[in-house]
Amino acid sequence: MTGAVVLVAGSGGVIGSSAVRHFSSRGFLTRGVSRRTPASSEGWEHLAADLLDAEEARESLARAADTTRLVFAAYIEEADPVRQIEVNMALLRNTLDALQSSGAPLEHVTLYQGMKFYGAHLGDFRTPAKEDDPRLVAPNFYYEQEALLRERADRDGFALTIFRPEGVMGHAQGTPMNLLMVIAAYVAITRKLGVPLRFPGPRHVYDHILYQMSDADLLARATEWAASEPAAHGEAFNLTNGDVIRWRHLFQAVAEHYGLALEEPQQMVLDEQMPFYSSLWDEIVAEHGLVATSWSDLVDWRFGDAIFGSDFDNVSSTIKVRRAGFAECHDTIERTLELLDDLGHRRIVPPA
Repeated sequence: MTGAVVLVAGSGGVIGSSAVRHFSSRGFLTRGVSRRTPASSEGWEHLAADLLDAEEARESLARAADTTRLVFAAYIEEADPVRQIEVNMALLRNTLDALQSSGAPLEHVTLYQGMKFYGAHLGDFRTPAKEDDPRLVAPNFYYEQEALLRERADRDGFALTIFRPEGVMGHAQGTPMNLLMVIAAYVAITRKLGVPLRFPGPRHVYDHILYQMSDADLLARATEWAASEPAAHGEAFNLTNGDVIRWRHLFQAVAEHYGLALEEPQQMVLDEQMPFYSSLWDEIVAEHGLVATSWSDLVDWRFGDAIFGSDFDNVSSTIKVRRAGFAECHDTIERTLELLDDLGHRRIVPPA
């Protein structure tokens, strides 16, 4: 795929923003499409479009008529599963239709799913989850999107690869549903108040539950690999950092990194307690000369409640992707600290 032209749908999100940075840094002609105008699009071209609007998508993506690789990272969260299927199917369908209408010589599409494929949003699920685990009876937009993509791939002659990450860690402007930002914002308030760091979920989750994460940059590198690797075509892969963590060990490392005392967990509903600190956050921004970001745009505490309150193991097997040839990995605790330092360097949160 020499001379590949990349289009990233959902370039404003954590996965999408990492993808546009990666592909543009690698010398690919790269475009990203999102509703929101990015703070910077250095090295790549931004296309503004609401992909829920079929006509708007067609008009905007006419400028991407030379696309050979589609990286589909667009996503809309909806509480109602029927509505979630409806809107996310529209995003994918409108993008594929627009590229077909433009005559784009599409060769490969990457689609992202996650542990919801295995039922993580419903409760305890079989672990370690494997790619050939049978689907569930519950409706799931991942199932519908995959069926549509495979149908189009067969009809139109392009290859596809699906990745299933979990707890994707990275930074994207104005994307508050992000575990990294939950941790960073929680630590910032803890430090400003001068109180010990405490895990805000149940004690047994802190001590016993296993969790996994996926680095956004690692996912971007896997996305490049998949397009040019025949063993990845037509396949779905779990893709995480390759290890698991207990929250106790992560919070111990974070406390040490920031010079905080660590005390025993205190369960709370973050979405009820943390909005109170909006004005304190404004003080922190002014004190440290941070990028001006509203408290509500910085972090979605409901997301933190869902992750920290999950009382079952969240573990998937990554053997399949390793056997196919992608063996990169991270130590999750080390990588989390690196990403927190990166947020400090970008002046998103105070540095350690």
